[in-house]
Amino acid sequence: MREAERPGTIGTADAGAEAVAPFEIRRPLQQTEPFVFNSPHSGRIYPELFLNMSRLDRVAIRRSEDHYVDELFADVVQMGAPLLAAQFPRAWLDVNREPYELDPRMFDGPLPPFANIGSMRVAGGLGTIPRLVAENMDIYRGRLSVEEGLSRIEQVYRPYHANLRRLIAQTHVQFGKAILIDCHSMPANVRVAGGSRRPDIIIGDRYGASAAHDLSRAAVSFLSGLGYHVVRNKPYAGGFITEHYGRPGRGLHALQIEINRGLYVDEASLAKTPGFELLKADLAEFAGEMMAYVRDGMSDDRLAAE
Repeated sequence: MREAERPGTIGTADAGAEAVAPFEIRRPLQQTEPFVFNSPHSGRIYPELFLNMSRLDRVAIRRSEDHYVDELFADVVQMGAPLLAAQFPRAWLDVNREPYELDPRMFDGPLPPFANIGSMRVAGGLGTIPRLVAENMDIYRGRLSVEEGLSRIEQVYRPYHANLRRLIAQTHVQFGKAILIDCHSMPANVRVAGGSRRPDIIIGDRYGASAAHDLSRAAVSFLSGLGYHVVRNKPYAGGFITEHYGRPGRGLHALQIEINRGLYVDEASLAKTPGFELLKADLAEFAGEMMAYVRDGMSDDRLAAE
């Protein structure tokens, strides 16, 4: 595996001024599979000055984090696919949103007119600059400057998406198709309406809009075959990344995978449990099955059919 690429540093107006790379691109020596894996919410580097701005303690502020998801999928790199992984925390910036989903109540001045201040995610406190972490806990002690919020978007959000877009485009050029697997975790208490069992894994394809049906059905089948209770699209059908990058008619497919944290982490202490290594191995097997399916079992015509 190549040494991970670390573009730039986190050096925004909120002064997360430690020289911390905002994200890593982990590439194989040679990409051999038409897959790109993305972990946008697993960042766990919390700059001291950001923590000082927060009313939350160092455990509570991590409640929205997709704990260790980049580690769960780390094996895909040696299998021949790149992995893009955020290092900045989701509580600081959420790249699975439009670039300017901003809550005017969070800022000390007027937002630019192009900001989307009326989205449901903004209303819920979960915009591009989140106001809340899980369980409706306010992040900040006071208001942020508009400059600070916009600088996070310009200095980290835009480079993150530029690199994700480039990885997908390079994959598409090389293989004639590209499959993005957007990797997330969900709280252990998530339930599906009308269901009695808590799902272990949810596969989201925007109800068929972001990926070929055969691809998402294969993902459900492979994971179910490994013994997991898997559902599709409910309650998580996919966020901005899945919606934005999935264009099945052009051979660009995006699937979101949500993994129940109860399988591998203690949600109180945030420590890995003994289930972590088993889950990691199963996800590597799942990735291998998906790669083999696309490589050997699913024609380009069917991948582009929808």
